[in-house]
Amino acid sequence: MTLGFPRWRTRFTALALTVLAASAALAQSPFQIVTSSGAGSIRLAAANFKGTGGDANASTYQHTFDSVLFNDLSSAGIFDLVSKSLIPPATPGSPSEMSLSQWAAAPASAQMVAFGNLGVQGNRLVVNGFLDDVRNTQFPQVFAKQYNEEPSEDSARQIAHRFADEIIFRLGGGTIGIAESKIFYVKLGGGNKEIWMMDYDGANQHAITHLGTIAISPRISPDNSRIAFSALDKYGFQIKMWSMLLGRLVNFASAGGANLSPAWSPSGQELAFSSSRTGDPEIWVSDPSGNVAHRITSFVGPDVSPTWNPKTGAQIAWISGRTGLPQLYIMDADGSNVQRMTDGGYAISPSWSPNGQVLAFSWNRKYGPGDPGGQDIYVFDIASLHWLQVTHESGSNDYPFWAPDGRHIVFERTIGGHSDIWTMLADGTEQHQLTRTGDNFMPNWSWK
Repeated sequence: MTLGFPRWRTRFTALALTVLAASAALAQSPFQIVTSSGAGSIRLAAANFKGTGGDANASTYQHTFDSVLFNDLSSAGIFDLVSKSLIPPATPGSPSEMSLSQWAAAPASAQMVAFGNLGVQGNRLVVNGFLDDVRNTQFPQVFAKQYNEEPSEDSARQIAHRFADEIIFRLGGGTIGIAESKIFYVKLGGGNKEIWMMDYDGANQHAITHLGTIAISPRISPDNSRIAFSALDKYGFQIKMWSMLLGRLVNFASAGGANLSPAWSPSGQELAFSSSRTGDPEIWVSDPSGNVAHRITSFVGPDVSPTWNPKTGAQIAWISGRTGLPQLYIMDADGSNVQRMTDGGYAISPSWSPNGQVLAFSWNRKYGPGDPGGQDIYVFDIASLHWLQVTHESGSNDYPFWAPDGRHIVFERTIGGHSDIWTMLADGTEQHQLTRTGDNFMPNWSWK
C-alpha cells in the first residue's frame, strides 16, 4: 500500500517526464556500496561459553546465549566468522584456560576469540565475557566484561546482544552494533492494523498498540520514548503519538485532511509529515505535539513520505507527484533548494542512511502499461548520483529503512499477496526473513 499514490491509471494522467541533468549520471555504472567498515578481514571465533554453578536452568541459558552470540556476530556483516565445526574442542571459561595457539592453528585459524563463562549465582545470571587477540601472545586481552541480570532466557538473549555489540564496536572501526536495536512494524489481524515490535533478529514479536483501527507508518523517536504513526479515526487518517514510557497515546494536535507518513528529525524536536489540510497533500513540519506546524512544500501534486538527513538534520528527502508519477526529491529542511533525484519510473518510500550520504527507496524503473508492477529496493549515492539495485527477487519490495549501523536495511516483501518483514546487508546480500505469520508491513528500525 502506497498512500497518496494509487496506481497511475486511476489517479494520474500519463505525462511526459522532464529530462533531468542528472539523467546522464544515472545512466552510468552503479556505484559499489561497502558494508564491511574495513573489518571484513578479521577472522573471529566465538567459543561456546563454559557453564558454572549448579542451577537446573543454566544449561538452557547457556545454549541460548551461545546461539544468539554466534548469530549476532555472523549477522554483523563485518567478520569472517569461524564455523562452530572448526573450533577447538576445549571450552575456555577464563583467560587462564585459554590456549591461544590452539585457536590460531588450523582449522580455526582465528585472529580474535570471544569466550567466557555463564552461570546462576545467588539468583542472578552472571556472564563473564572476554575477547582475546590470539596474535598478541604478551597482552592478548582486548577487553573483559561482566553482566549480571535476573535469570531467564530473555536475559541470556539480551546479554548476548550486549556482548556482541561491544565486540562489533571494538573491532568494527567504532561503528555501533545493532544487536540491541528494535524493529517496529505494522501487523494485520482481525481486519485491523496495529503497531508491533520485535528484536532486530525477529525474536520477541509483540503488539504495542491495541487501538482496533488501521494504524500505519510507525516511526520511533531518536530517544526511543515515542512512536509517531498515522491512524484512521473519525476525522480520517491523523498523526498519533504513542508513549513507550506510559504505554498509551499522548496528545498530538489533530488537523483537517489526511495526515500521513510522519518522520522524526535527528534532534527529536521536529516531526515532518504529509498533510492535505490545505487541500493538496504537502510536506509539513511541526513540533512533537503537533501544535506549531508550517508547510514547506507548495506544488500541485501529492507530496508524501518525508525522511530527514539523520547526520545533519539540514535536508529532507521525499516523494512528489508534481510531474505525474511519483519521483524522489531532496530539499533543505526549510523547503528551499529542491532537487529531483530519479529520472522516471515509479519511486516511493525513501529512507536516509545514518551517514547522510545514501538514500534507500523502492523503485519500479520500467513502470507503465504492460509492466507487471514489481518494485525493487535501490540505494542512491547523493554525491555521485549513482544508484545500485539491491533486490532482484520476485514480488514487490518496499519500505526500506536503514539500521543504525548503516550496514543493514529492513524492508517489506510481498509475494503472492502475502507481506513479510526482511532484513539484508545494504548491498542486497544476506537476506533474512523475520516474520512468518500474518501480513506484516512498513518496518522502521530504531535509531540505536
